[in-house]
Amino acid sequence: MYRSNTCGELRLSNAGQVVTLAGWVQRTRKMGGMTFVDLRDRYGITQLVFNEAIDKELCDRANKLGREFCIQVEGTVNERESKNKNLPTGDIEIIASKLNILSESITPPFTIEDNTDGGDDIRMKYRYLDLRRNAVRKNLELRHRMTILIRNFLDSKDFIEVETPILIGSTPEGARDFVVPSRMNPGQFYALPQSPQTLKQLLMVSGFDRYFQIAKCFRDEDLRADRQPEFTQIDCEMSFVDQEDVISLFEDMARHLFKEVRGVELPAKLQQMTWHEAMRRFGSDKPDLRFGMEFVELMDVMKIGTFSVFDQAEYIGGICVPGCANYTRKQLDQITDFVKRPQVGAKGLVYIKYNEDGTIKSSVDKFYGEDTLLKVKEKMGAKNGDLVLILSGDKANKTRTQLCTLRLEMGDRLGLRDKDKFECLWIVDFPLFEWSDEEERLMATHHPFTLPNPDDIPLLDEHPEQVRAMAYDFVCNGIEVGGGSLRIHDGKLQEKMFKILGFTPERAMAQFGFLINAFKYGAPPHAGLAFGLDRFVSIMAGLDSIRDCIAFPKNNSGRDVMLDAPGELDPKQLEELQLKVDLRQE
Repeated sequence: MYRSNTCGELRLSNAGQVVTLAGWVQRTRKMGGMTFVDLRDRYGITQLVFNEAIDKELCDRANKLGREFCIQVEGTVNERESKNKNLPTGDIEIIASKLNILSESITPPFTIEDNTDGGDDIRMKYRYLDLRRNAVRKNLELRHRMTILIRNFLDSKDFIEVETPILIGSTPEGARDFVVPSRMNPGQFYALPQSPQTLKQLLMVSGFDRYFQIAKCFRDEDLRADRQPEFTQIDCEMSFVDQEDVISLFEDMARHLFKEVRGVELPAKLQQMTWHEAMRRFGSDKPDLRFGMEFVELMDVMKIGTFSVFDQAEYIGGICVPGCANYTRKQLDQITDFVKRPQVGAKGLVYIKYNEDGTIKSSVDKFYGEDTLLKVKEKMGAKNGDLVLILSGDKANKTRTQLCTLRLEMGDRLGLRDKDKFECLWIVDFPLFEWSDEEERLMATHHPFTLPNPDDIPLLDEHPEQVRAMAYDFVCNGIEVGGGSLRIHDGKLQEKMFKILGFTPERAMAQFGFLINAFKYGAPPHAGLAFGLDRFVSIMAGLDSIRDCIAFPKNNSGRDVMLDAPGELDPKQLEELQLKVDLRQE
């Protein structure tokens, strides 16, 4: 046995005991005839003491230890004279009597400490070393704990865990699929699932009325800080339920997780906000409610024929930034430059400073009199000392989205987005369809199997863009953590949905015939929801990126720099697959 104790479990009550520890050398310090070694394992750090006066040969061997050597030590637990209050084991040390070097280590490329000197790229290349760091390991321990809590909660609610296939048929509707060539079926391809959507619906037809899966999902899409090409979702489906049944159950699950993991009590009933209200008030279908600065529309006050930019706008809206009327011209220029960035896309910014002394200073003073600016103050609910920031544009929702980005930026600048504060809500009544300029047609906002609001079904033929979906998203701190919908289980309604989306009957049957046929055999009403496990863990851990709670993540280019993947295939593999690579010349 290499280890009988762990570095984090020993206390002063163990004094006098002979113990065996194994782990990695964090650091060594030589002081006179004494050598001190900090030994680290998954559970903590313990100081080892090698005394030249007691065993010179053993001390000489200890002096040759380097960082990250893997060693085993036997010794006696002793009370430490100079205690370390920063360590749980800081009251004790181990007087070493035996040393076994299990494996030597070359000098690591960065320090294995919470505050490491390694940048993102080097840490991702040597991820197996990065995972030794306490700051990274605790994220995976949190992920493990949350997964256990989720499984136990769903088991208590009569859900059954079912694994669905990873190699499936391609469904081009939605994000891009990752495809896998089939050697046994030349010229044909599997796809990796974007989610187990159709498969879990088939489980409902099969009579498994409550299903869940901690499912791997794959999407070949451009990456951001909160996205990875492969991710994990808590995938669930239920039969014979309505929207409130689903929301109530998974709200309870969220409440359970927040209490157990963070000691936070969510309200007994979470707020529900319609998609239209969220866009009107916050310019986002995932509003961050940890702070105010709600949008105020100013069309009636500022579209008065004196400023052509506003007079030609479809939307004029502003936010009131409390206590920031003292912003300098340099600070205001920085904010203006921010909204002009391509990622935001605004053409400019109007500001109004309502100074503490009652004076008003604005970037549009020559276009509006003081009476108009006072009307803006009243409508914005601004006070002396506040700053009003205004954007306008020829497309309302596009401008609201820009204003949302500005609002979040100001929230960051003022420190209002506290990672230890949690504001959760449900967004409901999404549009069933959205227009795609790229495809030049209506697309399903969520997916083709989402049930239209029964009250809006008469609008499907003439005004499909006005139809609401029986869909819902769970949002926390401005992040969409999960979402789902009631599903269509009526074959004729599903056919109409496919028709609106531009599917011919032949294409619909070729792509989704297995589901269409299954619905002919008594499909129950059903609904589902999927939480992003990576996102949920990152919120609980207060992380900026889901990458930090995934053991072996990809970088922002979708590459695994540790495994150097993706890479080229051996010509023999291509030959077996009967494939030829012919790259386009850019």
